[in-house]
Amino acid sequence: MKLNRNFNILLTGQSFANIGDVLYMVSIIYVIYELIGSAASAAFVPFIITSSMFVSNALTPLLMQRFNLKWLLAGSQIGKTALLFGLAYGMPLFSLSNYYFVFFIIGLISLLDGCASPATQSLIPIYVEKTRLLRTNGVNDAITQSIQTVMWFIGGSLLFWLAANDILWLSAGLFSISSVLLCCLSPVAHKPDSGQTNWQQISHGWKLVAKSPLLKRIAWMDFLETAAGTVWIAALLLVFVQEALLKGEAWWGFINGSFFLGLIVGSLLCLSFSRVFEEKLSWFIFLGTFISSITTFLFGLSGFPVLALLFSFLVGVAGQIKNIPQQTLIQSSTSESDLPTVFTTLGAIGTGTFGIASLLMGIIADAFGIRAVFMLSSFLLLVVGLIAFKGRVLLCRPQQL
Repeated sequence: MKLNRNFNILLTGQSFANIGDVLYMVSIIYVIYELIGSAASAAFVPFIITSSMFVSNALTPLLMQRFNLKWLLAGSQIGKTALLFGLAYGMPLFSLSNYYFVFFIIGLISLLDGCASPATQSLIPIYVEKTRLLRTNGVNDAITQSIQTVMWFIGGSLLFWLAANDILWLSAGLFSISSVLLCCLSPVAHKPDSGQTNWQQISHGWKLVAKSPLLKRIAWMDFLETAAGTVWIAALLLVFVQEALLKGEAWWGFINGSFFLGLIVGSLLCLSFSRVFEEKLSWFIFLGTFISSITTFLFGLSGFPVLALLFSFLVGVAGQIKNIPQQTLIQSSTSESDLPTVFTTLGAIGTGTFGIASLLMGIIADAFGIRAVFMLSSFLLLVVGLIAFKGRVLLCRPQQL
């Protein structure tokens, strides 16, 4: 598949940023845990990131009205780079008396990061022909998931040879390369709407989703699927491996790895059979969700580690079979001018749901056992599948909003 110059730059720049993100997370969680000596404090890092990204997703429409999409993406990456250099420089100075400042910088980085995803998703249909969107999304997702899979293993291994602060400096260097590459993207048309108040700009995406039957259905599906997907966070998986499979941390890594490997395979399937997927978008959205529901249920019941490994892999495959066609459908059915606000709205729904649902799933697991949350996740995915099936006519062909 031949990709154009702008998408190549965008993909390469975001890949360097994604590698840096994983290394940054590994080093920060390790430093916080070593500094405070509490697993809860380390777990608080993802909570801060999710909360900050929720706020960022809600406020990003204001920035999108004032800045060109290209420079919003590049500027957010430059800001992240500057903050990370500051964090790496100041890390040796932090102690128990001022560690909260680390959380403050993490929050600022996440605020900037929240602008990056909707900007990237909105730039792809601008730089790529609509007839090649699904294949392009497949390439993008396959590379992103591959980076996630490989770098979490590499990041943990680097701690044997490098200090956590050295990894922060490495991450800052990768962010710098990403910033330079993103600045090389071609400018895109920018028409600020100065006639709207701040509240109108923030609420515009929510109104678009509310009045569109297609986007409203997708928003409900995302809400339930995000809640269901919180069972795959590292903390709950670790409990499942120890209590349900009676295995140690090694199998925790295997289960995580098989899930991400499934995501990669699912992306490659969408890429290899893009024409088939393009002709049956709604059916693959339903099929992916239905398979996810069944395999999540079987995973929750499994007592054999090898079977759990297989079901985890299949959940990842099915998730991409559903998510890539759905993302393509949103990009194809929404005007370029409305895409940024639509993606920020859906992103706000996702991050807000994820933060609350993660907490609730943990409470349910404590009250009813770890298998119960996977049963609940399977049920929520079944509901998502029914919503997709019921709206298959609406989802079958993109219509410009």
